[in-house]
Amino acid sequence: MGVLDDKVAIVTGSARGIGRATAELLSEHGAKVLINDLDGDVAQQTASEIAGETTVYAGDLTKGDAPDQLVRTAIDTWGKIDIVVNNAGYTLDAPIHRLSDDWWQRMLDIHVTVPFRVIRAAAPHLREPAKQEREEGREVYRKIVNVSSTSGTMGNAGQANYSAAKSAVVGLTKTLAKEWGQFKVNSNAVAFGFVDTRLTQSKDDANRMVIDGEEVQLGIPDQLRGMSQMLIPLGRAASPREAAGGVFFLCSPWSNYVHGQVLNVTGGLFTGMTT
Repeated sequence: MGVLDDKVAIVTGSARGIGRATAELLSEHGAKVLINDLDGDVAQQTASEIAGETTVYAGDLTKGDAPDQLVRTAIDTWGKIDIVVNNAGYTLDAPIHRLSDDWWQRMLDIHVTVPFRVIRAAAPHLREPAKQEREEGREVYRKIVNVSSTSGTMGNAGQANYSAAKSAVVGLTKTLAKEWGQFKVNSNAVAFGFVDTRLTQSKDDANRMVIDGEEVQLGIPDQLRGMSQMLIPLGRAASPREAAGGVFFLCSPWSNYVHGQVLNVTGGLFTGMTT
């Protein structure tokens, strides 16, 4: 028996990195998981490699009615939703005086507008069952976990767009907690520090992705990678699996009374002007 048996989870951006590790962990504990990614082939491969029950929605969640279609895929496949993890995202780094309107808007679109639209699309499937359960005197907890960052809680040089977006995620999370607590929908966020993914690996020609027809450079300079790890008391970056552990906790029954919170998963990363 798994603690998430019969639960249905949507995890956005879940073909790679933290998203994939989260999908794997939820599945290991019994959840049925919808895998989402821009790259349909990679999403299908990930789904096939996860032992539990999965389905796939491939597509850019910033486009058209994609968030509605994402939710519809889960409902058509399993008939309900219990867990939503808003994880999809990437970075476009530049100092403020060189930051274009396009790069500013892209970060708001993927990190704030997409979670908002996914949550809004999922609302009937989270709120309406809770109304019936409340009439019956039952408490059934459902979970929303939004992925933020220490860039959003403390700021980070070169990431005004990403930091602003991830800060907005915190506001969205806390507002949702106030609105949907009555429906026993736990709304929390995870703020990650330094996690070993494509976003924090070396900034070289091999570390790129294509978004909306444009090739985007990922990663951070090696000098910054070295400095970041020196600031972490545990002495190293987190693995995607370790990062996913924080998300799993907020999706589990052990977090039923954790509500409107931001869980920092940072290895004790120092705070202040350097982070």
